Amino acid sequence: MMSPKISFVGVGRMGANMARRLKDCGFTITVVYDRAEEIARELAEEIGTRAVTTLAEATAAADVIFTVVTDDAAQRAVFAEEGDSLLASARGKIFVNCATLTPAVHVEMAQRVESVGGQCLEACMASSITQARHGTLYLMCAGEKAVFEKLQPVLEKLSEKPRYVGEAGQAAQVKALVNMLMNINTAGLAEGLGLGNALGLDLTLLREIFAETGAASRVLQTDGEDMQNREHECYFSAAHAAKDSTIAWKLGVEAGLQLPLSAAVRLQYERLVALGLGDLDKSGVSELTFKDRAW
Repeated sequence: MMSPKISFVGVGRMGANMARRLKDCGFTITVVYDRAEEIARELAEEIGTRAVTTLAEATAAADVIFTVVTDDAAQRAVFAEEGDSLLASARGKIFVNCATLTPAVHVEMAQRVESVGGQCLEACMASSITQARHGTLYLMCAGEKAVFEKLQPVLEKLSEKPRYVGEAGQAAQVKALVNMLMNINTAGLAEGLGLGNALGLDLTLLREIFAETGAASRVLQTDGEDMQNREHECYFSAAHAAKDSTIAWKLGVEAGLQLPLSAAVRLQYERLVALGLGDLDKSGVSELTFKDRAW
C-alpha cells in the first residue's frame, strides 16, 4: 500500500501531530474528525483537508483510518455497533488503533472490525508529542502480520523502528508494562527529590549525582528538572498515568501476581486526579512528595 488515503479520528496533541507528519511526508489526509469539532476544523484548515462531523464519513473518505482516542470507552464509542460508527462501510478498510487501552478492548475492536470485513492493526505508542511531530515515535504493533507489513510505508514515516509484537492485544500488554515501569520510575524519582529537598540538599547537584549512578533513568532526564522547578507542562498527563497504571495493575491481578509498587503508584496518580491535577504532566506527582508544597 504505497499511497493510501488516510483519515484521522481523534486529533488532540498526538493525533494532530501524526497527521501533520504524514501530510509533510506526502500522504493524502482526506478528512479529520474529533468530538471537539473546533479542534478538527482548525487542524483541517492548517493542513489543507476537511473536517467531518460523523464517524461514518471518516471511514468512507479513506483507505486507512487512524484512531487516537483517550480510553476504552472512547474506543468502543467510535466502533459502536449501532448509530454513527467507523464500522459503517468498513469492508476493505484498515483501522490503525493507537490508544493505550485495556488489551481485551483492542481484541474486541479487532473482532468488531473483522466482522464487517475490515482489518485492524494495534499500534501502541511510546514517546510523546515532539516525537509524533517528527516521526520518531516508538510503535508497538499487533494483529495480523500481513496488515503490519502492508502498512510499513506509512508506519515508517511515523516511527524509526515500528515493532511487530504478535497477535491482537499483545502490543497493548507490552505498552502497559512500558508505562507501568515509567510511572514507577517517575513516582520513585519524585520521592527521591522530595526527600532530598526535605534534607536541604542541592537538588541540581543531587540530580547530577543520580545521573552518574544507579539512580540514573530516562525519567530523570525528562522529568527531574521539571519536578525541581514545578514546571509541569503536559506531555503525558497524570490522568493518563493513572489510567495506564490501573491497566497494568489489573493485568497483574488477572495473572495472580502481587504488584505492590504498581498498586502504590496507581494510588498516587489517582490522588492527583482527585485533587483536580490530572491535567498536569506525570512529573506533577512530585507535588505530592515535596514537603513544602501545598498538596
